[in-house]
Amino acid sequence: MDQTSRATLIAQYRQGYDAVVAALEGITETELDAREAPGEWSPREIVHHLADSEMTSAIRLRRLIVEDNPVIVGYDQEEFVRRLYCDRPLDPSLAAFKGARDATADILDRMTEDEWAKSGTHSESGSYSVTDWLEIYAVHAHDHADQIRRARATVAS
Repeated sequence: MDQTSRATLIAQYRQGYDAVVAALEGITETELDAREAPGEWSPREIVHHLADSEMTSAIRLRRLIVEDNPVIVGYDQEEFVRRLYCDRPLDPSLAAFKGARDATADILDRMTEDEWAKSGTHSESGSYSVTDWLEIYAVHAHDHADQIRRARATVAS
């Protein structure tokens, strides 16, 4: 990946938290629990998922940079949503999401070409590079912000 493409993805990654906050602006309790379709997550569940995912992804990147060919272990995100008390307050999860993302973005800005070339193995998908990581997480929050908007749109005003 060239430096321009990388810089674009890093900027998108940095903007992910703001995209989610904008999607949540003015949200009602009814909208927090709305689902765009049966089996889809509610905005409340999405916020907690983003905290869990962001903390996990932050460690994944650090392991990719620091360790030689680490095994990046997958996790059952559906089970996390089911079992980790999604009725808890949103603010701590938003803060965890923002904190992990801000701290990680600062690392992304400082990485060397040798660090960008590092990789490991994902337990579910095989070869997993730092670039793969960035391509996944640059869009992750934006995708969920869109999901929040779609869920909110199912609630009649």
